Amino acid sequence: MKTWITRMACAALLAGLPMLALAQAWPSKQPIKLVAVFPPGGSVDQVARILAVPLSQQLGQSVVVENKGGASGVIGTASVLSAPADGYTFAVVFDTHGVNQSLMASMPYDSKKDLVPLVLVGTSAMMLSTHVGTDYKTFADVVAAAKAKKNVSFGTIGNGSLGHLAMALMAKNAGLEFNHVPFKGGGPLMNDAIAGHIPLTMSTVFLNKPHIDSKRLRPLAVTSAKRVADFPDVPTIAEAGFPGFEAPAWWALLASAKTPPEIVKRMNEELNKALASPEVSKRLVAQGIEISGGSVEKARTFIDGQIDTWAKVVRDNGIKPD
Repeated sequence: MKTWITRMACAALLAGLPMLALAQAWPSKQPIKLVAVFPPGGSVDQVARILAVPLSQQLGQSVVVENKGGASGVIGTASVLSAPADGYTFAVVFDTHGVNQSLMASMPYDSKKDLVPLVLVGTSAMMLSTHVGTDYKTFADVVAAAKAKKNVSFGTIGNGSLGHLAMALMAKNAGLEFNHVPFKGGGPLMNDAIAGHIPLTMSTVFLNKPHIDSKRLRPLAVTSAKRVADFPDVPTIAEAGFPGFEAPAWWALLASAKTPPEIVKRMNEELNKALASPEVSKRLVAQGIEISGGSVEKARTFIDGQIDTWAKVVRDNGIKPD
């Protein structure tokens, strides 16, 4: 009996050796790929590129960014899951990750079961802004126009995005009418916003700030629970007549749930180290991102909570994808 137990223990140990060896050798085989699940120019792309530099220095391995947009981040995330779960391909996602599971009729993966969070990079207020040439001087002007059914159009990074759902929730609860114009990512949205082709945008402070600073866009309201430090005169939607309203944007890095736990742990440590560096912190904060960081468990709790929260909004408001 003792011999049999010894043999079984040895077999179990040997079975785990290849994965242990992989984790110990990582990263040495090839460049690490960060898949930004939206097109170039948007906040996901910028977050990925800000983090790629310190990660490359810390890990002693090339870290490259690949943009793979489409379907509100689903295409890029699915591509990460189709790659080997060996610690060389990770997803950089946006808050649409918390919506896709409930919004889309068919998904190539389960957002909770098939992916493991590496870290919650940070959160940001969403901002309703307007081109400086419009007649919307305040958030109250937008509400009045929507109540009067004046075909008030607003753009977001895509159908089913957090910006879209936030406006839909507000409209549903207050009896307002808005016309949603979806774009394929933050870059195209901002291009049309600063050109005056779309009167209103609901997107992150991250995307809005450079164009507000250059006086091409005017901020009207933010979706956070408190005002944004860079824009202390801009009211929250909650204090502008919608008590309790809150819809934070967020960014995170994910891996396949099949990734060796040793690599997940190491990446979490390296990402937290990168987020704590003065240069990275300065660049993210300058774009309106409140840095989060922390454990894998902290990221999982937050992301799973977002999935559950927006599932209820989608369900209660009957929101369907295009």
